[in-house]
Amino acid sequence: MRGFADDSRIHRRLIDTLYVDAMVLADEARSYFDEGGREEREMLDPLARVSFSCESLKVTTRLMHIIAWLLTQRAIDAGELQPRDALDPSRRLGPAPVSDAAAILAMPRQAQGLIASSTELYRRVALLDGAQADDAVMISPARSMYDRLARAF
Repeated sequence: MRGFADDSRIHRRLIDTLYVDAMVLADEARSYFDEGGREEREMLDPLARVSFSCESLKVTTRLMHIIAWLLTQRAIDAGELQPRDALDPSRRLGPAPVSDAAAILAMPRQAQGLIASSTELYRRVALLDGAQADDAVMISPARSMYDRLARAF
């Protein structure tokens, strides 16, 4: 039983750490794209400005998918949602928009960093989402009952 409790604590800490990372990155992105990046954006040619705006939306989309997924995981840990309910497609990690590498290279350095950071964070969370789906396929009814009993005590 100790192994499960340790796994549960590790999972909770991982989710909490990713959540903090996502919220900090969301705040940095909002600050940059809404305020600090305006001057840099205005110095770009018109087509690059459109790309800049599109990339800011893509960063926001990635982060909102990540945060929604992490909140679902927190709801599971709090007992507010059953693990099987998290496998519903509406609760899985949404698809990430793809960024054009050539367009990114034309962006200011800070924008490039935010795009790369959001992409990397999405990649990490996608691995967890995929592992969760794989684990659900392999969980036996007996293991599910054992997990519920472990959570109750």
